[in-house]
Amino acid sequence: MASEPQTRATHDSYLWDGSGEPDREIQRLELALGRFRQSQLAPALPAILVPAQPLRWWSHIALNPWTPRLAAALLVLSSIGCGLWLARSPSRPAVARNGWDVEVISAAQQSESSDAGVAKKSERLELGETLETNASTKASVAVAEIGRIEVEPMTRLRLLQSGAGRKRIALDRGTIHATIWAPPGQFVVDTPSAVAVDLGCMYTLHVDDSGSGLLRTTLGWVGFHRDGHESFIPAGAACPTQVKSGPGTPYFEDASDGFRSALAQLGSSELNRASRKSALDLVLREARKRDAFTLWHLLPRVSTGERPSVTTALPRWFPLRQV
Repeated sequence: MASEPQTRATHDSYLWDGSGEPDREIQRLELALGRFRQSQLAPALPAILVPAQPLRWWSHIALNPWTPRLAAALLVLSSIGCGLWLARSPSRPAVARNGWDVEVISAAQQSESSDAGVAKKSERLELGETLETNASTKASVAVAEIGRIEVEPMTRLRLLQSGAGRKRIALDRGTIHATIWAPPGQFVVDTPSAVAVDLGCMYTLHVDDSGSGLLRTTLGWVGFHRDGHESFIPAGAACPTQVKSGPGTPYFEDASDGFRSALAQLGSSELNRASRKSALDLVLREARKRDAFTLWHLLPRVSTGERPSVTTALPRWFPLRQV
């Protein structure tokens, strides 16, 4: 008889690329969700929309039989939503393609509702350089021609890549608010625990002193990945990330406190079997229809023995038929 790790690996292979031993619970889901399958090919994107150096993790997801049409739909919807939002936004300033313009603001005593008494200083952030704010300063950074980053106090970031292709920074610690109007995949943020890939258009990313953090999406979608662990975070949702384990399971921020607390427990590698069962039971009990998004992300994060509980919960909103 195959060992538990071997069995789990075999089923995980079926989940991600269709190989290995079929998982009956996943087959039930495939059959139930098949009526939502797109029968037409996704529209071809212009060459200019394709990043110069495609991300390996994105290529892996694109080949996944579970996600290609879902990912394409997310990108199209995200681009449409961002386009509508940007059409109503102020015109974007033209800036240099390499170094980025930075406006440093000293406003320790300033009210959030007024610009009075604010000292501003214009700087340039060149490739390889570091921007660091202290307790009484913040900054606004023009991300070449594709967006803007608002930098909170006590934040340190570095400019890694710019020019005509992908824009990339490293956020070592602190908090940024990113507003990006570029095609998906062109703005990337490295953190000590995960890599954030903008799929359009607005999000907040915080990294604490340990390197762990939290990503919260305001508009559009953001991809979070590291070492084969991927998460998609839509508007209204958040996703934690840990130095040891990478991206966690995303959740909508209006989920119940019990749901979010139990979900965080499931992300711990130190939880014993009884505690994991209790936490998973609570997640499934508290889940709403929109939280099926979280349960979908849970599927590759739970063991083979736990997975049937997750797939059994989904028929509350998606009727399943026997294979």
